[in-house]
Amino acid sequence: MMMLNMWFIIMFMFIVGNMIFVSKHKHLLIVLLSLEFIVLSIFFFLLMYLNFVSNDMYMLMIFLVFSVCEGALGLSILVSMIRTHGNDYFQSFNLL
Repeated sequence: MMMLNMWFIIMFMFIVGNMIFVSKHKHLLIVLLSLEFIVLSIFFFLLMYLNFVSNDMYMLMIFLVFSVCEGALGLSILVSMIRTHGNDYFQSFNLL
């Protein structure tokens, strides 16, 4: 019963993260935070799945390395955008 509740919590986290990603697309910071929330829910899913199937957590470590690199890349884009445009609105700069 406890395992089933954890699966529902993880799926709820993933769905909420996707809903925030789709609905709050005016600020880059909110988009990056929702992406990190989605990555966190996938991390919990992998943790539960790998714990259920086997005790090998090597893939979990690789996933953490890639998610940290993704977060650092997103932060660097955010900092460069704020330095060039002064804010993180998507509507304040022209994409062409």
